[in-house]
Amino acid sequence: MPPILCRPSKQPQLYKTALLLTSTISTFSSPSKWSSAIKNASSPHKSLQIYTQMHRQSIPIDSFAILYTLSSCTHLHNPPLLPHLHAQISKLGFTSNVYIMSSLLHGYSKTCFSNARLLFDEMPERTTVTWNTMITGFSRSGNVAKARSLFDEMPVRNIASWSAMISAYINNSCWKKGHELFCKMLKDEKLKPDEFTLCAVLGGCGRMGAVGFVFGKSIHGFITRNRWDLNVELGTTLVDMYAKCGFLKAAKAVFGMMRVTNVVSWTALICGAGQHGYVNEAITLFDRMQKVGVKPNELTFTGILNACVHAGMVEEGRVYFKLMEEYGMKPNVHHYGCMVDLFGKAGELEDAYEVIMRMQPEANMNVWGSFLNSCKVQDNFKMAERVIERVVEMLRPEKDGGVYTLIADLFVMGEKWDDAERIRRLMIAQNVRKARGASFISNGGP
Repeated sequence: MPPILCRPSKQPQLYKTALLLTSTISTFSSPSKWSSAIKNASSPHKSLQIYTQMHRQSIPIDSFAILYTLSSCTHLHNPPLLPHLHAQISKLGFTSNVYIMSSLLHGYSKTCFSNARLLFDEMPERTTVTWNTMITGFSRSGNVAKARSLFDEMPVRNIASWSAMISAYINNSCWKKGHELFCKMLKDEKLKPDEFTLCAVLGGCGRMGAVGFVFGKSIHGFITRNRWDLNVELGTTLVDMYAKCGFLKAAKAVFGMMRVTNVVSWTALICGAGQHGYVNEAITLFDRMQKVGVKPNELTFTGILNACVHAGMVEEGRVYFKLMEEYGMKPNVHHYGCMVDLFGKAGELEDAYEVIMRMQPEANMNVWGSFLNSCKVQDNFKMAERVIERVVEMLRPEKDGGVYTLIADLFVMGEKWDDAERIRRLMIAQNVRKARGASFISNGGP
């Protein structure tokens, strides 16, 4: 069998092809070319495949290849993958590279925060970015106190640090503390907020009632005075703030000034309108959104279905619920809960029961509570009796005190005195307490 590479005089074309192939392999074998391929890969999976191929072909791994691979793998949300890469980083001697370790910390903070905490404690050099990453990580895990402790320990803070801590308070419903920290940043530190800071603060204004509205309006004034462009993120946050505070006219005015809008912007308007009783306005906005070619998302349908619940518009609710299928969406527990509430308030308990039986995943306690409350309001113990024992098995003493009381009342209504006494004894045995004024029915769906 003749060799592939022969003398040019005998097989010139084959020789040239072989040389070209050899040159191509040599060029692509350059670590920088491989790193570029990882960076520009079409998907995170493709990036990982290229990185794996580098190992198989014994191509030297440089810091860029590691960085780009870590950045891509964070989007995969694959917890076992990062420890594997961490081991390779240690083996290759990159543990002193602050950029690689910061990227690894960021990945851990999103996939396995316990590993992020261990890595942070072991890091020989910490940057402001690593501190900010941990503040955000503790915020996601609900440990606001630890986030604040880290914030106070930071040797140097930047505007991103303040934004991260303010967001930690706002995202964990500590709105007052978030706004106090924002004011401290302005007055004591003389720092000028950026877009991310203002978006974080505005996110809490809509939940603080009249005080939040005044504060949010002052932030809007700051944006106007400084002639900031109302991009999608900042504009949508303003729209959401005004809509949640019930000032739909102001929300629509901001919406009209935005150069670019998206489904989140439209949804903020629709949900705000429905929440404050502007049902016809919510329906009009929903129709306009579709006409301009913006596809509603799951939250949009939650908003429009809630609007139907508030107005008792049963047939319209059926239409919107069916429309979800036409958009290729699978209803979630919030959408099913809206339908149960809608049918229950209209006295159509059979339809409400059928919705619960079809639910995937199964109904949660908010949905069951809504159904049983409708049975009580409609004075229909027979419908409630179908599900009571099933609900009793699911009750959690520390959270469902209102449902215990509701079930006891239903048994009394049905003249099931022994069963009512059984539930009351169960409440005493399990130390069940219902907070004054508390309810098992949440606003805006289950």
